[in-house]
Formats: sequence, C-alpha cells, structure tokens
Amino acid sequence: SGKFFKLYFPTTAAARRGPKTTLWQSVMVYTVLLLPTASVAVLTILNAISIVYGTINTIPFLVILKLFLIWVFVSVPLNIVGTMAGRHAGKGSGPLDHFPCRINAIPRPIPDDVPWYGKPSGLVPLAGLLSFGSIFIELYYVLTSLWNYKFYHVYGFLLGVYSILTIVVGMTSIIVVYFSLNAENYLWQWTAFWSGASTAAYVFLYGIYYFVFKTTMHGLLQTSYYFGYMALISVNLGLLCGVLGHAAASRFVRAIFQNVKVD
Repeated sequence: SGKFFKLYFPTTAAARRGPKTTLWQSVMVYTVLLLPTASVAVLTILNAISIVYGTINTIPFLVILKLFLIWVFVSVPLNIVGTMAGRHAGKGSGPLDHFPCRINAIPRPIPDDVPWYGKPSGLVPLAGLLSFGSIFIELYYVLTSLWNYKFYHVYGFLLGVYSILTIVVGMTSIIVVYFSLNAENYLWQWTAFWSGASTAAYVFLYGIYYFVFKTTMHGLLQTSYYFGYMALISVNLGLLCGVLGHAAASRFVRAIFQNVKVD
C-alpha cells in the first residue's frame, strides 16, 4: 500500500505543507483494519448464533485470543514495515521520476458524452462476467466439497483453473482500461481494480443459486453459516482478482506511455 501510494500521490513541497501528508498513514490503517474487521464481524455473528444453538462449531475463547495476538504481533508489524519499505523505496529519485512520460500540471476534463463501452459502469460488469465464466464449472465442485461433504481431490485441475483466471482477469482489466483511456478517462486505477473485483459479485450470485437449487439447507443456523462464509469467500476472491487486474493494467499503462513521443 505504501508503494502504490507513493506512485499515485507523489510528495511535493506543497504536499508537505498540506493535509495530504497524513494520507499514507490512513492508507496503512485501512490496509491493516478493513479486511480483518469485516472478517471478525461476520465470524462474531456466526459464533453468536452457534452459541445460541449449542453446536460444536463454536470458536473457543482461547482460539479467538490466539488469533488476536497473531494479528497484533505478526500482521500489524508486517503491515507497518511493508508500508514504510514501499514508501521509502527509491528514495533518491525525484517525486515524479517514476512516471513513464511527461504529465500536465492541470488535469484535463473527462468528457461525459461517451458511449456505454467507454464508461466504467458499462465495462466493469462485463469484465467480471468474463472472468466468472472461466471458473464457474470448477466453482460447482469446490462448493460441493464445502457444503455437501464430498472429497475434493483434483487440486491440479484447480491450479490450472486459477492460472486461467489470472490470465483472464489481467486481460479483461487491460481491455477495460484501454477503452477508458480511449474515452479520455485517465482515472483508470479504480476501474482496473473493480474490473477484476467484480468477479466476486458473480461468485456470490452463483452461491445464491447453489443454495436454492443444489442444497437442502434450511433454518437460521445453516442459512447464516452458508451466506456468512460465502460472503467471506467472495470478498477475499474480489480482493485477489482486483489486485491481479490492477497489476496487469498498471504494467499495460506504463508500457504504452513509455512509447509516447511528445513534441
């Protein structure tokens, strides 16, 4: 997070005097808190329901304490060290030296009268649908092994599907960013991320279909556990695909702008 912040929010003399000085600290805090907070919230609700029903799936207090200590003494320090290392990487270079070409000091206005295939709102859902199409067959077997108590043993095929997903997410994110840049929309960073992360929405919708037509679950306990864990799976998959899409689009943008010839 520190490295990406340095790329897109370069420190200048004016920035040092303004409120932007503490933005990198906010990025670090969000990185270390957002996903654990969401996971803890879901697991707390599920654990409370499990206690009410008296099931064996209740997480003991000592296990919760151990996980908290691991987060405090392992995850948080690693996040701080990684942020500082990324922030100070290449410290000897100028603040704008990492850009592949010369940039304008004044941002150009982004046109509004563009067709639907030039807007992120029209491209991002299609990108997620293409990425989901590359994994939905294998997703059925993964969900069957999770919820219908069947053994999953085709890990080699799963690795191949993951490789295909990585390629498809990267290519679709590049295409979406290319169309956005053609529409003179230079705010491609979040567009690239959501192009990959939108796969998670289709995974969760498929989870709803699987729950209704492929399982016999009923009642508050089973329903809450199913959708709670499906939400966690979808969020983590969305973060993974979003990072893959942003990484591919970032290399693509850098590659094309390195070849721009400015008169």
